[in-house]
Parts: sequence; structure tokens; C-alpha cells
Amino acid sequence: MPKPLEQPTSLSQYTRAAELASAEVIAAYSTSFGWATKLISRTKRIHIRNIYALVRVADEIVDGAAAEAVGNGISHNPRDILDELEAETYRAMDCGFSANLVVHAFAHTARLANISKDLVKPFFASMRMDLLTKEHDHRGFDLYVYGSAEVVGLMCLDVFLMGQQLTVAERKEFVTGARALGAAFQKVNFLRDLAADFKKLGRSYFPGVNVDTFNEAEKVRLVEDIEADLVVSSRSLRKLPRTSRKAVSAAQMFFTELNRNIAATPAEELIQRRIRVSNPKKLVILTQAWFGVVPK
Repeated sequence: MPKPLEQPTSLSQYTRAAELASAEVIAAYSTSFGWATKLISRTKRIHIRNIYALVRVADEIVDGAAAEAVGNGISHNPRDILDELEAETYRAMDCGFSANLVVHAFAHTARLANISKDLVKPFFASMRMDLLTKEHDHRGFDLYVYGSAEVVGLMCLDVFLMGQQLTVAERKEFVTGARALGAAFQKVNFLRDLAADFKKLGRSYFPGVNVDTFNEAEKVRLVEDIEADLVVSSRSLRKLPRTSRKAVSAAQMFFTELNRNIAATPAEELIQRRIRVSNPKKLVILTQAWFGVVPK
């Protein structure tokens, strides 16, 4: 006689609701990312979405919705809201519960994948820099890229490597690749949003780069720097577990294509429009990744 199905506990049901909420956040903000995550095994896909949903909410606090709400007269400023989100994240990582569904989903993933606060703290520090810093020197830029992008790659790596037994050398190689890929993603986004960041937000991320004097030589230098990061990340990509390799390959190919499009766009045009990858090209990349193509 078949055993009766076990009823979900209150906490497991709540966690499932939190994960669905995080999936909706991703669907609302990132089509390309949503497509790429479909190539990850279902369990790990949920965890990656949980990570990126928290990142998205924090980004909206410093760049979008919170500032707009403050302009409409709410009593808290974005920095207070970010501080509250950070404190709630640590609390949830400690106890395994949050009334904030996105935070709860992230904490669930962090506890299972052993994502440490040593990765979360730099992330919130970089988000806070967005509220306090308009221009970066080289040290500030490196700190910002590490906290805003590289640690997110390392959080995802913790998910990808769940259950894997690695040597110290293998772990180091994966960490180097994840950091390089995260840095490349962020730098591509900086280049895509160069004019918008400067004109709308008053920010200049690249040290010494100003939208008013941006030229072809600067563009080429930045594109080549991104290419170097992508080369480093590709060295460890094919060694990732099969449950995540296809999705990471697709993501890297998306950003490689973006970087190529940026390279082919004159500097004066680059600061006027946001470079994209067409939907047909995205489908080609996804198909290639599905069949096991790995960037070289």
C-alpha cells in the first residue's frame, strides 16, 4: 500500500512561497538572466534566483524605486532602508526566517550552500558606495566591483559546488574564475550604461572616465580589459558540474557578445544608446550552450 504523501511543514511551505516570490522578482527585471537559469538543474536554479532576487532588491534601493519613493515624501531615506535590509539579511541567515520573502529565500539558500557573511558584507558595502560615492579612484573601483559583482559570483559558485569534494587548488581555480566572470559582467554593464549612470545618477564608475570626454581609445582599453577577464573565467568554466556548466556558459557567451557589440560601436554612439543582444542571437547562444558549447 503506497505511503500517504507527507504534508509540508509550515516553514517549508513558507520557504516555497518565498522562492516563488524571488522568481517573480527575477522575471520582472531580467529576461536574459531568466533564460540562462533555465539551463541549470531545477534545485540549483531556485537557489541562484534566490541570490539574484536579493541583489535586485538592494539595487533598486540605491538606484531606482526607493529613491523615487523618497521623492514622493516617505520619511526614510535609501540609506536607512538599505541598512534595514542588511540587518534583516544577517538576522535571517542566523535564524532561518524573515518576514521579508526575498530575504527569507536568500537566507534559506545561504544556510544550505554555506554562503558566509564574509561575502554578503562586501556586497552591502558596495551598495552603500552607490549612495555615497559619485566617482571612483582605482582602489575604490576595485572594491566596488568586488562587492557588487565578484562576491555575487562567489555566492553562485557556492551553490554550483554544493556536495562537491574539492582540493584547495581546485577551489582556488574556481574562485579565480568566478571573480573574473563577475567582474566582466559588471564592467560590461558599466559600459552599456555609461551615459545613463552619469546623466541620471551623476556617477562615473571607471576611474578617470567621463562621458563628456569619452573616446575610442578609452573604449578599446575597457573592452580589452573585459576580454582579459572573460579569458580567465573560461579556464575553469568547463570544469564546473554539469548541473550548472551550461547556464554559466550561456551567461558568459551573452556578455562576450555584448562586449563584441560594444567594440563595434563608435564611442560617440555608445554614450547615446544602450547596447543589447538581439533575441534571435540569445536563442542561438542558448542553443549552443544546451548542446555543450563552452567559451574558449
